[in-house]
Amino acid sequence: MFGERPVTFFNLLQCYEVKVSTGVWALAASNSMNGHISNAIKRYSSLFTLPSHKTLLMWLFVTCLINGILIAAAFQLYPYYWLALGLVFGATLFILTQLSDFLIRFSSMKEDPVFNLRRCSALSLYSLLLWLVFIIGGVIANNFYTGFWFKLFLIGFCAAFALRLLVFSAVSFAGSRKIISFAVLPPLLYAITVVYTASAVNAIRLETSLLAFSVFSVVFTATAVYVYIFSINRIGTKILGVDSFSFLRAFMATWTEDHNAPFETLFEKFSQERNIQLSILLFCNAKGVVKAAVIVPAFHPGPFKNLGSSALPNAIQTALENKLEHCVVMVPHGLSGHDLDLATQAQNQIVLERAIRLSDIHDFGINATPSVNVTRDGASVGCQVFNGCAFVTLTLAPETMEDLPPELNYFILEAANKNGFSTAIAVDAHNSIQGPFKIDQAIKPFQEAALISLKKASRQHPASFQVGVARVAPKEFGLSEGMGPGGIAVLVIRVGDQTMAYVTIDGNNMVSGLREHILSALSELGVSNGEIFTTDTHVVNAVVLKARGYHPVGEAMDHESLIQYVKQATLDALASLEQAEVGWRTETVSRVKVIGEAQIEAMCTLMEKAIKKAKRLAVTVFPLLGVVLAALLVLL
Repeated sequence: MFGERPVTFFNLLQCYEVKVSTGVWALAASNSMNGHISNAIKRYSSLFTLPSHKTLLMWLFVTCLINGILIAAAFQLYPYYWLALGLVFGATLFILTQLSDFLIRFSSMKEDPVFNLRRCSALSLYSLLLWLVFIIGGVIANNFYTGFWFKLFLIGFCAAFALRLLVFSAVSFAGSRKIISFAVLPPLLYAITVVYTASAVNAIRLETSLLAFSVFSVVFTATAVYVYIFSINRIGTKILGVDSFSFLRAFMATWTEDHNAPFETLFEKFSQERNIQLSILLFCNAKGVVKAAVIVPAFHPGPFKNLGSSALPNAIQTALENKLEHCVVMVPHGLSGHDLDLATQAQNQIVLERAIRLSDIHDFGINATPSVNVTRDGASVGCQVFNGCAFVTLTLAPETMEDLPPELNYFILEAANKNGFSTAIAVDAHNSIQGPFKIDQAIKPFQEAALISLKKASRQHPASFQVGVARVAPKEFGLSEGMGPGGIAVLVIRVGDQTMAYVTIDGNNMVSGLREHILSALSELGVSNGEIFTTDTHVVNAVVLKARGYHPVGEAMDHESLIQYVKQATLDALASLEQAEVGWRTETVSRVKVIGEAQIEAMCTLMEKAIKKAKRLAVTVFPLLGVVLAALLVLL
């Protein structure tokens, strides 16, 4: 693929299937799905970025000049004459290529968001470089067999045409006629120029055999490309009912230009309806001014960039902060996986509107309990009670953790009710990654730790409490470093002699060990307990060229700088501590369209199988085409 940005559609990790039996939740990892996803992730290494347009034009000009000089050399004219003619050829090729690229760009501007002038120039450069290989071979062969250069020139024409046809078919939304014309236009214009000049100086004779070779070679090339595309498209049709190249075109539009409509049209077609739970804790001071809100949504912020619900956590934060003046909003990750990625922006709007209304709370309480923590086999669960609502946090840090399933949330809700709480709001801290996530080994320890923490919390004595909150937005950390626009928010809760700090960083997971360093730094400020959350935002995905397609928090950041920002926000929050009240609310948004687990698996499977098929076909179809063209070369 070609473009400015890396791909992370395949960042759909840790899909699962849940089995429920006699009240005990048993989670079995889906080995086949994880295998497909792991294979898909490996494809990141095949991605690349383009040079600047200026650099591309420079190399294109040099390639054109070399191309022209070599062709003129094949004419076997006087030295100064062929050199001058070669420079004219090269300049002509460059001008024709530029005119063609302008024509392609502006004739398909509305249909093809991907094909800007830079990418048109890149495709022209790569196709000419491929053509140049055959021209060099032709010039060398011409020393032994006069006129042989032209047949290799025509084979090079076919190679350039095939490359352009494949790329346009994979990326362009134009119709088939336009795609063919875009593919053939620049090489055809130059071929006509060369043929006319070569005939004028008697460098070639347009005999019947040569004309037949030209026609047959182009026909066989077009047929080979058609067979190649048709065979790959059949995979998508069988798996999703959509040809593979349509899927690829939609992905490229989203990846390169944030043009989501084609992909979301596919998502809408494949989507499933699910109920999405939204939960909120709202803290206000004695004057009734809302200071802080923690909203925990049970959708998944994916799959990547601004596609689906990737940017929804920040959208919720921004909308609520606009509604609730002087309020800092935190949107940590709920218990959900990629099967709960919202399908379209329209579905985002439905959830966003309900999230905004969720903050209309009138029933506040003045009591909270100190936070308690329980660890079982590496699974750490914290619980703090606010006005009868158990706020439960889950982490495996420093071991790897990824998305925790909604079924674990149901388990926690049931356990909370049995322990006398009105409800529970569970947060997947999503704060440690260093290797594979063994989800099937994590569920039971989480269940055990959650049960014990809820029991311990139920024995705590509620008391009045204070709240302080602050947010910082580090300027040097952006999407490419793994931090979303929400920056860092810190909520401090003081109950009796315990000072609890909840830190939310707008990112997708965190490097292992960083959580512990941050908590250690906060303890120096008098924070006696704390937890670090990430939002699991996927706006940071598909931004960098690396195996994951994104940087977890801390992987591309200076840790000391990051910790200083967290400490600064914590100091600001401590300085703003004041007596507070708390209210909570949970709601279910019914029949929201999500991508769905089966569709996620099907898409990963499609891409994996399509790439494998493309490789197998490439070493079959195109070598066979080479044999056919070589046979034509001899026979004609």
